[in-house]
Amino acid sequence: MSEAPHGAPIKTPGQLIAAVIAGFAVPIVIIVLLAVYVDNSTRTGAGTDSLSEAEVAARIHPLAQVEIRDANAPRVYKTGEEVYKAVCSACHASGAAGAPKFTNTADWAPRIAQGFDTLWHTALSGKGAMPPRGGTSPDDYSDFEIARAVVYMANNSGASFPEPAQPAAGAAAASGAAAASGAAAAGASDAGAAQAAAAMAAMANVPQTPTPAAGGAQSADASQAGKALYQSVCQACHAAGVLNAPKFGDKEAWAPRLKDSMDTVYNYALHGKGAMPPKGGSNASDADVKAAVDYMVSAVK
Repeated sequence: MSEAPHGAPIKTPGQLIAAVIAGFAVPIVIIVLLAVYVDNSTRTGAGTDSLSEAEVAARIHPLAQVEIRDANAPRVYKTGEEVYKAVCSACHASGAAGAPKFTNTADWAPRIAQGFDTLWHTALSGKGAMPPRGGTSPDDYSDFEIARAVVYMANNSGASFPEPAQPAAGAAAASGAAAASGAAAAGASDAGAAQAAAAMAAMANVPQTPTPAAGGAQSADASQAGKALYQSVCQACHAAGVLNAPKFGDKEAWAPRLKDSMDTVYNYALHGKGAMPPKGGSNASDADVKAAVDYMVSAVK
């Protein structure tokens, strides 16, 4: 049985050249196309953009910002909705950390039953995981704006509280007392509301107390730090004795507290007790809080 003769596929020099070129070109084209397909974006090597304008600007950007305000300009108060979106929604929108969820009538019903004044006082002084004023300061949002936020959340969750009375023009320095008076006129009748109004009035106009004689056990620096913290935070309640706070210089009011050890008294000041929030609602260091306690205790010895 004979076999058919085999013919070569490349018979001319032109076909040979074309086959050689195709043998090199086709794999190269395939590799290039695969590389483009896998990643067609431009990659920057690590560290090569560290001197770009955006990177340099980010590194030298100042941490502090100075905001200049006209003290004589009329105060423009934010609405309850604006305060809620900027501060309260962080927890109340989702009900995080046990906060009553916005528009959830079941969550809000027991709170609304306590009345507006109790809700407002809770927002100002803090409760549970919620810090006083939602973690803001009176410079950020006034008591009146906090009251508006409380009304906004409560009324969207089943309440029908009236809008708090706006402080009179020119009373920005006493906004805390004015907001308390407006809220009281809207329906303050219980003892808790009266105490809250008294506390807000005390915060707006706290009497300056003289420095007591320095004790030998306390350094001058610690004494000054304690006095400064007392005047900026503690005296809002302790100067007038509101919210059951032992009045500054009142030996009878302080006597039952001082029956405990100083470590116990420090613990109350650091972690809160009753209506007093931890550290009086401030961000002071533990050392300064203890110095403020020493300052108040030295006045009754």
